[in-house]
Amino acid sequence: MGAYFLGVDTGATKSEALIADDTGRIVGYGRSGPGNWESVGWQGARAVLDEIINEAAKEAGIDVSRIGASGLGLAGYDWPEDHEPHETILREIGLKGPLYLVNDALLGLFAAAPAGWGVVISAGTSCNCYGRDRAGRTGRMTGSSYFGEYAGAGELVHYALKAVARAWSLRGPRTALTGAFVRAAGAEDVDDLLAGLMRGRYAIDASHAALVFETAAAGDSVAAQAVDWAGRELGEMALGVIRQLGLAGENFDIVLSGSFFEGSPKLQTAIAEVVSAGAPAARFVRLAAPPVAGGVLLAMASVQEVTSQMQQGVAAAAAKIRRR
Repeated sequence: MGAYFLGVDTGATKSEALIADDTGRIVGYGRSGPGNWESVGWQGARAVLDEIINEAAKEAGIDVSRIGASGLGLAGYDWPEDHEPHETILREIGLKGPLYLVNDALLGLFAAAPAGWGVVISAGTSCNCYGRDRAGRTGRMTGSSYFGEYAGAGELVHYALKAVARAWSLRGPRTALTGAFVRAAGAEDVDDLLAGLMRGRYAIDASHAALVFETAAAGDSVAAQAVDWAGRELGEMALGVIRQLGLAGENFDIVLSGSFFEGSPKLQTAIAEVVSAGAPAARFVRLAAPPVAGGVLLAMASVQEVTSQMQQGVAAAAAKIRRR
């Protein structure tokens, strides 16, 4: 009877579970909606975890209790006090084996960095940055825009909207972002847009980040500045983690994880300009696999050696099964 390994990735928009056997073959998959306890509450988080884990186990043809080890990347898992409630939920669901709980941002590092250590910048609706050194020590951000860590899609759009308001009040230069947002909202003009946003008639959110990227690519200098700002903010986060772990003189991978990086190559350019000043030997790797593959690999690495071929196989299989 072979071992089974569970990987879980919960996020602000979707959550996934993946089960592999001890050869790295994917045998079960489950998917549901948001699983960040800070957004959906503890009951909501439990419901999502129960759904995706049992869905994956059913497809694998096993009982949840047969899972040998689990690697879970959990959105909202930011502080030691978050461990106990998550573990309680997972034990109630029926997981018996060891649980390896990390922030969801770290999964991209396990999925893409062959050495299993380095730095990962995760950027989607919002952003985060984590890292591990050779000894397994972790470096991190707080994970909260409240403390000035913001450069995901939502924050980019907010930055762009502030530029529109500055142009309207003549505090800043004109920008094609004004017309782009007016059209996107269905507003009559910029006055109607700004009033409607303040009073809830219109909604411009993270899903409109593509407008900022498109406007920048069309040559608008204000939109280009917004994209550069986001990249430099992400680069500063990476530098902070690099300093925490003493990686400045090392050769290591910086994994770029998340849909935000699909928006513009200028993001990586801006990140690299910042990082190169403090860690010139760092290499950038774009995560191609679903981060949930990193959870499976984290679980597997706890009991057996994970070869580069196995890592690549799990990552490729996870990408394929998600497209079903």
